Amino acid sequence: MPPALKVDAVTLFPGMIDAPLSESIVGRARQEGFLELGFSNPRDFTEDRHRTVDDRPYGGGTGMLMMAEPVYRALKAVRKKGSTVILLTPKGRRFDQRTALELAKKKHLIFICGHYEGIDERVTPLADLELSIGDYVLTGGEPAAVAVIDAVTRLIPGVLKRSDATVNETFTDGLLEAPHYTRPAVWRGKKVPPELVSGNHKLIAEWRRRQAESLTGDTRPDLAPAPKKARSAAKKK
Repeated sequence: MPPALKVDAVTLFPGMIDAPLSESIVGRARQEGFLELGFSNPRDFTEDRHRTVDDRPYGGGTGMLMMAEPVYRALKAVRKKGSTVILLTPKGRRFDQRTALELAKKKHLIFICGHYEGIDERVTPLADLELSIGDYVLTGGEPAAVAVIDAVTRLIPGVLKRSDATVNETFTDGLLEAPHYTRPAVWRGKKVPPELVSGNHKLIAEWRRRQAESLTGDTRPDLAPAPKKARSAAKKK
């Protein structure tokens, strides 16, 4: 059977993606056939003896820029009908759980990973989607690709052994997840909240909802849902 998701990465450094995605849940997903991961290296599509993939930017500036042609050829080698090409770039749409859910429905994703000072801007139109994982600078697009692939893979049905594993977790309904506790019930004088050991499922669900709302409001107010009255008033406008 074909994998649930095929992912190709256009990258100069395949090991930066392959190694971390060979461990834990994603590594198991690859072994069990849910995810197939491949690589297309722009260096393999050069024509000079030095396998040159970068050059100085027009207009000057520090660092080197990846050339368009090797990236184009590397992409062309793996792109097919139905592929979704993603360019990882600081100017892209902010990656979030909603985007992960969208991408988990795809059959073939291709990630273009820039390096050095980035890629010639003329590569940008080749992408179907531009994504950023945050407002900071990385050494290249590879760590960002790892984060996105990890987030997407765990949403593929069957990868997580419990079918409800992604139902009530952080960001699923716009809230951070409530705190979790495990044994022992008392650790260094600190007790587990009594609601969680009550055996009352309704009480536990209510406690978790209150905690999620409070935690989100305190630490990520940008995520907190608007109060019911405010939402109702907004709908009337």
